[in-house]
Amino acid sequence: MSVPVQHSINTPYMVGPVHCYTATLDGELVLFDAGPPTAEAVRFFQQELDLDRLRHVVVTHCHIDHYGQAAWLEEHSAATIYLPYRDCLKIAQHQQRMAGMYQLLASYGFDRSYLGELSRVFASDTMFPPFPKRFRVVEEDLPARLGVEAIPCPGHSQSDLVYVGRNWAITGDILLRGIFQSPLLDIDLENGGRFLNYRAYCASIVLLAGLEEKMILPGHRQNVSTVRATLQFYVSKLLQRVLHLRPYRGEGNLPRLIDRLVRGRLEDVFHIYLKASEIIFMMDFLEQPELLRRSLEEIGLYPDVAEAFQMAVR
Repeated sequence: MSVPVQHSINTPYMVGPVHCYTATLDGELVLFDAGPPTAEAVRFFQQELDLDRLRHVVVTHCHIDHYGQAAWLEEHSAATIYLPYRDCLKIAQHQQRMAGMYQLLASYGFDRSYLGELSRVFASDTMFPPFPKRFRVVEEDLPARLGVEAIPCPGHSQSDLVYVGRNWAITGDILLRGIFQSPLLDIDLENGGRFLNYRAYCASIVLLAGLEEKMILPGHRQNVSTVRATLQFYVSKLLQRVLHLRPYRGEGNLPRLIDRLVRGRLEDVFHIYLKASEIIFMMDFLEQPELLRRSLEEIGLYPDVAEAFQMAVR
């Protein structure tokens, strides 16, 4: 099985260009991720992708820059669209999820004015472009004959999947060189409560460490030096930010806490939501640091971060 070909498409987002990948598997053309909902992405697919041959579009996670053209590709090719199971839940229960999200944020102290502004952002096409009308669930329906294993690795969203071939792994936004990220605050539609991102993240670290011998094909940036180095970067950044957070742990109102941490410099409502996600993730860590420690010990990474870890939790 050859290594998939990388295709880079510019995006209007802070993260910069996004990578899609194509591969011929079992004689059929497969596209991994579907780019952003922009005219440039449409032109790219028209000019660079053999739409007549395209048979499968496989998405790592349904964030706008990774699935934005899924509906367009469904309309302009005979390809089957495959989405992660948890993203399929989000599509089927979109209104329930949004209502749950606003209730959750309200419980952390966000007022009606903020929630109204955030709801307008979420309701716009800038956040949720059209979903494909017909799609299949990756974990249930991706043909085994393609020779691709889908591994659930929540760590950027709750739905992240890593696609693993014989000597490569397409990792979406899970392993990005030099970009720190924490899992997004979300609703677990299987039980109605908050998705426990921190617990899922700790389990994902162990699975990601098993990809060390694979060629990593990321969703952004050009390469990943090693899986171990990337995981160490993420954990080290997390521990540094926890140290910054510790003096404010007693602040019960999350909007006030964010304002104190960033000294009033954060005004965009969506960026405030991202910061809230990060803080809740770090608070979960401080409540149960042993979960992360056990994962790091299992993959042999704990000695490299032990000093920082102890400083963060003392």
